[in-house]
Amino acid sequence: MKLFQQMLVAGATLGLLAPVAAQASDVINLEEMNSYARSNSKKSSRLDSKTFINEVSEEVANLNGRVDALEVRQNVYEAGSFSDSTVLDGKAVMAIGAIDGGDALGSNHHEKVSTAYVYQMNLNTSFTGDDNLYVRLKSGDGWDGAFDNKPGTYHIEAKDTSDAFNVDKLWYTFPIGDKITATIGPKIENYYMLAATPSVYKPGALKAFKLGGHASAFGASTSTGGGLKYEADNGFASSITFNSKKAATTGGLFSDQDQNKVNTQVAYTGDNYHVSATYSMQNGWDSWKYYSTKTLGTNAGTVGWGSASTLATVQADAVALRGWWRPENSGSATPSISVGYDTITFSNRSDNITEGNGYFVGLNWSDMIQPDDKIGIALGQPMKATKVSSGTLSEIDPFMWEAYYSFRPNDSIEVTPAVFGGTDVYADTGDDLFGAVLTTTFKF
Repeated sequence: MKLFQQMLVAGATLGLLAPVAAQASDVINLEEMNSYARSNSKKSSRLDSKTFINEVSEEVANLNGRVDALEVRQNVYEAGSFSDSTVLDGKAVMAIGAIDGGDALGSNHHEKVSTAYVYQMNLNTSFTGDDNLYVRLKSGDGWDGAFDNKPGTYHIEAKDTSDAFNVDKLWYTFPIGDKITATIGPKIENYYMLAATPSVYKPGALKAFKLGGHASAFGASTSTGGGLKYEADNGFASSITFNSKKAATTGGLFSDQDQNKVNTQVAYTGDNYHVSATYSMQNGWDSWKYYSTKTLGTNAGTVGWGSASTLATVQADAVALRGWWRPENSGSATPSISVGYDTITFSNRSDNITEGNGYFVGLNWSDMIQPDDKIGIALGQPMKATKVSSGTLSEIDPFMWEAYYSFRPNDSIEVTPAVFGGTDVYADTGDDLFGAVLTTTFKF
């Protein structure tokens, strides 16, 4: 029925009902009708409200069930995740290269192409906002080939675990007041606790060029350790650190079988320069051999093992002088310059060597061809014996070098082709070497 027709019918209907209503008013009391209407309305309202409440209750029950299910899923998810204060990042490194002359150093797979990898995860957790628990998990393989642990061949990323995923570093750092930071842990390097960075040169191939020369007071030292660092507002800083190789073994901490070292650094760092001196007091410590000759490093640690009362170890005092400067703006022809000089004195060595020294120079150019790229050149003399209490010294002067170009295809990938080499690296066999390596790093 159309709207116009509906209006006609409605009008006619009202006209017919009007006289009927007038007659009915004479018989039926209007107040009674109104009372009945109100009563009927309340009853209907009560029925509708009850129905509404029942329906809403059912919906609420359904929603509660869904919320409970979501909470269960959230608990399952949180059980398999890190805390809100933990930050996770990592990297994967792949390398391929070869070395000519590594046989003279005793390296494996010399003059053969070798491949290697490292996979690393870093976890940083803060409990107060000012402290930090650091855990590094690491796996690697292939580094015991051409790039094994020898002066002149040890790669900057090398870590061979035969594919096992191990805890590589573990320490806890917390503040003491406003200017002092304390660090302690069962797996820590001494140089992570230094007051200031001794070098800004970034090695492209060899670990020997890390820290302005990975020798004397520094070197590798993953072991039980602790330290205190003080940083003033004017650029001055100082630190004292302790490491023990036998604390986690049957040898024991501070025992006569312990191999340990105490490092003290005093440094000043300006806006674009740095100078520092680090003194190291060592007991049976020889983990600085990445940047030394075989002659100097062979008998630098324990002389012999016997009963605790007769055990003899080499005592040493080392000094590492470091300095660096970098231009205010990158992309210029002027490179950053890092220099280092190391000296060490011994007592109780079986080969009568009493002194040794070495030096390092590293240059870096940044943003030269494209943003975030880097050119690096490093050279120096590995630490060699310079004085003996009796006998004669070799007149051979060892020398090591590297050159590389590093670029980033994107923010997460870095590609570094490098060449490196050395002459008379072991100082007693005429062992010259030359190597090339391509390293690709993926960060995430």
